Amino acid sequence: MFRTWIKEYSLIFHDEGVLLFFFALPLAYPVTYTLIYNPEVVDNIPMAIVDNCRTSESRELIRMIDATQYIDVAGYASDIGQAKEWMKERKVYSILEIPSDYSKKLGRMEQAVLPLYCDMSLMIRYRNILFAITDVTLQLDGNVRTETIEDSPLALPASSMGETAVDTQAFILGDPAQGFASFIMIGLVVLILQQSLILGVMMLGGGSNERRRVNFGVDPEEIDGPMSASVLGRAMSYATIYAPLVVYIFHYVPLMFKLPAIGDPMDYLLFIVPMIFATTFLGQILRPLVAERESSFLVFVFTSVLFLFLSGITWPTSAMSPLWRLLAGLVPASWGIQGFVGINSNGATLDDVSTPYLILWAMAVVYFIIAVIVEKWCKRHALRHYQVPSVP
Repeated sequence: MFRTWIKEYSLIFHDEGVLLFFFALPLAYPVTYTLIYNPEVVDNIPMAIVDNCRTSESRELIRMIDATQYIDVAGYASDIGQAKEWMKERKVYSILEIPSDYSKKLGRMEQAVLPLYCDMSLMIRYRNILFAITDVTLQLDGNVRTETIEDSPLALPASSMGETAVDTQAFILGDPAQGFASFIMIGLVVLILQQSLILGVMMLGGGSNERRRVNFGVDPEEIDGPMSASVLGRAMSYATIYAPLVVYIFHYVPLMFKLPAIGDPMDYLLFIVPMIFATTFLGQILRPLVAERESSFLVFVFTSVLFLFLSGITWPTSAMSPLWRLLAGLVPASWGIQGFVGINSNGATLDDVSTPYLILWAMAVVYFIIAVIVEKWCKRHALRHYQVPSVP
């Protein structure tokens, strides 16, 4: 095992492609993605107003909307047709139409409807526009109800206490800034770690397959010995290389960009240990899929999107069908994201995330056994397939 461990070091540091996956990708990707997503929120999204009411109430509504963080009233359109033309030209990304009976309905204590048109090409713009309009309409609704209560006999005791009937307070857990980088990068760094490790292992496997083809099924760089020792020796080599990278990705990247980091570093660093081993053994299981070193780049393109959706970052795994939930449960990053986000963003302890922690250790054991079986089969297959033909 120790000889394989040291030999794998030599193979890694003499392979530029593996160095790209093992070092350049985990070092550069977290910083690059986080820089792209900064600033974390989209402000002052241009909106067109179609004011068919033209009263003091409609102007007050427009002023309140323009005063929000997310919306900038770009201009008044004469009608909905002109506003649509502005949207086609990308001058605005939303349209608010104020009906002609808006003030009249407010005066009659009837419900007023405000049609809102949003560009759905980018969800983060739509989300911020909808949040801003919802906050403004709720505030207006509260103002109208307050004026109604003040005209009733209940106004005297309410005003004497100096309190409103109902008060709400919001506490945003895990992402206080409600920023996109704080939301996605905390989980994405776990996925980046898994992808870089699996792809580097698969490229090493592709190099081994190439050497077997030209050496009659034998890899001259392989150390003779029990296959279990070889698989474990490779895993120890990858794990020790990734140990400082884990500290950099999970501790220093959030500190550099002031991302949520309220958990105990020792808890999430210990939590990542079984994920590293589960990922290394999974990569060794997938090694036979790469016949040539360059094929690992094709695997990178295909599996990156697949693992991203299965991880639960973009869509919750609880809302997936049973088949996709099963596939997501077989990916170490799915459990790694769940535990790391809980510890790092929500202040959970290692005991609080014991379920994904134990599952990752179980996956490491199971994948180790499967990797040994797969490697034995591949070695026998290569000896039969690339053996020297017998001379009659």
